[in-house]
Amino acid sequence: MLSLAQAMEDSALSMERRLAGNHERLEGILRIASADWFAAYVLAPILTELGRLHPAVVPEVIASYRLLDLSRREADVAFRIVPFSEPDIVQRRLMTMPYGLYGSAATVQMVSDDPQSVRLILMNSAQSHFPDVTWLLDRFPHSKRALTSTSRSVQAQICLRGHGVAVLPRALAEGMGGLHRIDLLGQPPGRDVWVGYHQDLRHMDRLRALLEITERMLPNPASPLNVQRI
Repeated sequence: MLSLAQAMEDSALSMERRLAGNHERLEGILRIASADWFAAYVLAPILTELGRLHPAVVPEVIASYRLLDLSRREADVAFRIVPFSEPDIVQRRLMTMPYGLYGSAATVQMVSDDPQSVRLILMNSAQSHFPDVTWLLDRFPHSKRALTSTSRSVQAQICLRGHGVAVLPRALAEGMGGLHRIDLLGQPPGRDVWVGYHQDLRHMDRLRALLEITERMLPNPASPLNVQRI
């Protein structure tokens, strides 16, 4: 009975996706999943342009670090820093996001005078494998942690208040102002940003409109790496 129920649910979800994908009018809700900082500092001007060109389209931004299930239409399209492994997802490496090491003016002086006294603002233990975490720990091997958080926005706010150094996406750190980039120790690794949606939604006009505006407005779009191109 469970397997039959799951098959019925899969069929119902597939029908829902296909009906949504055949919606040819540029109107309605478009559910967009991304990290909060990416939505605020990268997608915000894109969504503004989408609203200007297509005022009947209503973006619904789901700012979450959880990897939402696109097959269940938890979102119509998702932007994230890891490739999609789910079946039937059309995806593309959209851009490479540069990262930098940041601190307040006082923290920058501490880095110059006494690097061991600088405290670190990091991702939490679940994201300790991120390359920027390793990079930061390698450069400050004797420094203590000031804060760990899954939220880059929280890290940036704590960093702004002089509580330590943090590796942050440049779009976030330089978009909020007040933070100083520290290039003395080299450049931390950047991250690829991927965009993906379920193949049943490939004909949804409001989704395609968003993707066209995104590619036009991004500063450094990357060439497609997957078998299907948006």
